[in-house]
Amino acid sequence: MVPLAALWLPILLSAVVVFIASSIMHMVLPYHRSDYNQLPDEDKILTALRSTSLKRGHYIFPFCTHKDMKSPALIEKQKQGPVGFLTIMPSGPPKMPKFLIQWFAFCLLVGFFVALLAGQALGPGAGHHAVFHLAALTAFLAYGVGNLTNGIWRGHTWSATLKEVFDGFIYAVLTAGTFAWLWPH
Repeated sequence: MVPLAALWLPILLSAVVVFIASSIMHMVLPYHRSDYNQLPDEDKILTALRSTSLKRGHYIFPFCTHKDMKSPALIEKQKQGPVGFLTIMPSGPPKMPKFLIQWFAFCLLVGFFVALLAGQALGPGAGHHAVFHLAALTAFLAYGVGNLTNGIWRGHTWSATLKEVFDGFIYAVLTAGTFAWLWPH
């Protein structure tokens, strides 16, 4: 067993490495540019949405309760379309510093749980191979596998969802490499 306090450096450094890699993957590499589409008649739709005073939150349309799911009126609305989800964020430019701080905190949290699990399962001086595999698996569960729910329940395209899973794989490998490199002897 390795105490958590002995793993603070791989926790911190893996978060920094993943943060930098994710910045490069999303801002420099072109493969995420097709993840989102522009609304047709965007100005018209935005004007209509503004007139409703939507508050921050998640919306589904056409809306229904559990008991209404089989009603003929709802089924007809769904047939006519569109059917979807809408996420409303606060008005104004995106608060990128806030998002980046939250992302870095998430990376630290993943590193913390990787350290917690690996520290319980492996002792000091564990082989790099064992540390790498356990850390990679744990990190991939956090960074990669959780994105599959977006394709299942939230209607994200499978191409965008699988790109996020691939990103999670890269983040897991980077996390695992950091932990294997800095594992206490």
